[in-house]
Parts: sequence; structure tokens; C-alpha cells
Amino acid sequence: MVNSFAALGLSDARVEQLEKLGFEAPTEVQAQAIPYLLQGRDVVGQSQTGTGKTAAFSLPLLECIDLENPTVQALVLTPTRELAQQVAKAMTAFACDRRQQVATVYGGQSMDRQIRSLERGAQIVVGTPGRIIDLLERGKLHLGTVSWVVLDEADEMLSMGFVDDVKKIVGQTPDNRQTAFFSATMPRGVRDLIATLLNDPIALKVERPQETPSRIEQRIYKVPRGCHKIRALQPLLELEDPESALIFVRTKRSAAEVAQKLQAAGYGVDEYHGDLSQHQRERLVQRFRSGQVKIVVATDIAARGLDVADLSHVINYDLPDSVETYIHRIGRTGRAGKTGVAITLSQFSDRRMLRQIEYKVRQTLEVRNLPNRAQIEARRLERLREQLQGALGGERIASFLPVVNSLSDEYDPHAIAAAALQLVYDQNRRDIPSLEDLEQSSRPRPPREKPRLRDVRGRERLNAGK
Repeated sequence: MVNSFAALGLSDARVEQLEKLGFEAPTEVQAQAIPYLLQGRDVVGQSQTGTGKTAAFSLPLLECIDLENPTVQALVLTPTRELAQQVAKAMTAFACDRRQQVATVYGGQSMDRQIRSLERGAQIVVGTPGRIIDLLERGKLHLGTVSWVVLDEADEMLSMGFVDDVKKIVGQTPDNRQTAFFSATMPRGVRDLIATLLNDPIALKVERPQETPSRIEQRIYKVPRGCHKIRALQPLLELEDPESALIFVRTKRSAAEVAQKLQAAGYGVDEYHGDLSQHQRERLVQRFRSGQVKIVVATDIAARGLDVADLSHVINYDLPDSVETYIHRIGRTGRAGKTGVAITLSQFSDRRMLRQIEYKVRQTLEVRNLPNRAQIEARRLERLREQLQGALGGERIASFLPVVNSLSDEYDPHAIAAAALQLVYDQNRRDIPSLEDLEQSSRPRPPREKPRLRDVRGRERLNAGK
């Protein structure tokens, strides 16, 4: 394994810039991809989010850009606006010269502003397929001078229906271009695109450590039959008390429903999906990163653009359709040597997928019952104790001592403290269903007995047919 960027063939100036940014050693995907890309080879990289693939294609691309030439020399296609912004931001940070210009183009923002950015001159264009098609059709973007094409998150590009747009866009670039594909999974559609658009590519596959996720504690919770999952989610959140959590659901409608139910229960939560405007997305990402929102409910496609460091929990409200997507999801926690927790709400119909996951990660996943009343209450008291310890070390405690002194003539100090804790406990208490409540609500009700009919003379009549 190469342990320095200088050994990969990058320029001294680029290595120095990386050191300023705190990059010490290349990741596996960077060590594998950068030398081939610098040699001019087409590359296909199968790599999950968080493995460093943005730098893997950005660094060699930046080495090859002609800063004296203001025409478009490189095109990076991404499935979402957020990912386009992240890639452009990274490229700008990796640059060693202010003459390097990156234009970011995507829907949901003023096209006129993006056109002006292109007209000022940009060697690199990063954008989503839909907006790039619009600019091409308007004659505001020309790809005849492109030497580099990168498809990032190619599998998501296909799942969002961009395959025809991708072919149309790449078809307007020169045949002698250099092309790189990066994808978390390799479905047949991606393989067909590779065969069509790439020339004798080098295939790289980087396995994340999370393939056998030792730093991620995986917990499977069994949802009682007949119980709605949203009721099962609340006691888990009460027990886990996540610092920051990403809850994965299948559909935009589910994201909205789960977020609304949790908000009504008093949780700091918001939804994240494709129907949000660009301003709403950017505002939510900012609030999530700053800790104003602790929980975000998202679909897989939208979450590709939601990259938050120090994510403590990933919750699979709905299991995905593939094991690769499951691993991709849980890999968002437990990064940079830290530990993380991955929780899955499991119903009877999920048992086959769980067996496939166990085979892939080479672990037996323990299936647990949802927390009961005693566990929920014990966790609440533990949390209250932690809050009390924090308050005892604070400065504001002195302002409450006169109240305690005035009551201590009549009441025992221990009783005063216990009464104060009871007030705090009751004010913060949520009405959370426990395992006993969920099992009771999910039991089938016994059939009602048909009432016997009485005639006006008081004698009983039975409906027994003719």
C-alpha cells in the first residue's frame, strides 16, 4: 500500500496543497486509481461513499488541466445537486492556482447565473445531467474541447433515469477523451454503459472496512406483527438517544410521514428528499451539520448528497432492496476510526434479506426485542443523572441555592432534590409506547358475539335460520 501522495506521481505543488489541507496518506481507492488516471487510462472504480473517490479522480484531473486555456476541458456528471456542490468544493480546495475555474451547474438555481459563470471561462464543469442537457440545447455549453469525463455515482444516475441523458452528453465529447466511472454498485445498466462509453478500462474494486464492519454495532429489532413501524421507532429513539441520526426510508411519502409523526412526538427531526427546493436542501444540511436538527429522514437517492461527519446512528426504517445498499447506508457511521450504531427495524418479510446481509458481512446479526417499559424508564433516569452531573459543575447552580435554603427548614434536603428531579423528569417525559403496549395493540381482537334479540314480550329469540 502506497503511504504518500508524492509516490503516486502528483506534482510537488499538489502534494504541498494536500498537506495544507491535512491529507497525510492516500486511501486505497486513491492509491489504485491515481497512477492509472495520470497515465491516461480509462478507469472503472467500484467504491462506496467515504472511501475518498472524489480525490481519486479530482487530483489527476487537476494535474492535466491547462490553466492557460479557458475552454471546458473536463466534465464531471453527478446524480444530485448536493454531490455536484461537494465535488466542486473539493476541486477548488485541491487547486494550487487561482486560474483554475470550476463551474457548477444544476437545477433549482438561476440558469442565467450559471451561464455567466460559463461565459467567464471554466476549465471544469461539474453538474447534473438535466441542467447540462438544457445548457447544451441552448448553445451555452460546448463539449468539443473536453479531454476528461467523469461519472460519479453512476448507479444512482441510472436509478434516477438519467441513462439516455448521459449517453447524449458523453456523445458530444471527443472520441479520444479519457473517461472514469465511479459507482458504489455495478448493476447491469452500469456495465452496459461502461462497455459503450469506455475504452479498455482498468477495473478497480475497493472494499470498505465496513464490509466486515467491526466499528459499527449492528442491531436488529423485531417489530411485532400487526404493529406499525412508526410506533416501534419511537421507543428505540428514546432508548438510543442518538446525537445525530439518519433514518432511511423507501419513498418520499414515507420520509414526510415519518418526519411528521416524530415532530409531533417532540423530536428534532426533518425530512430530506427530491421534492425539496435547493434552498430547503442547503438549509437542512446546514442545520443538520450544526446540530440544530438531530435526526433526518431520507431516501437513498437524496441521502447521496447528505454527507455529515460524526454521524452516531444510521436507522433502516425500511430495508433496501440490495445488500450493497445496506452496506453503503451503514457505512455513513463509524468513520475516521470512530464507532457507530446501525439499527434495523425488521418485520417477518425481511428475514431473507437479513440472511443475505449476514452472509455478506460474515456476522450473525442478533435479533432483539423492542425495549420494554423498565428499559425505557431506566434509560430516562440514566439520562437525567447525566444532566444532573453536568448541572452540578455549572455556575448557575448558585442562583438556586436560596430556594433550597428557604425550603430546608421544613423539608429534608434529599426530598427537595428528589422533588426537583421529579419536576424535570415529568416535563421532559414523552408518551412512548413500550414493547408491552405494541404487543397488546398488535394482538388480534377476539370476534364479537352476535347479540341475542328479544321480542317485546321478553322472551329470547335466536337467529337460527329457517
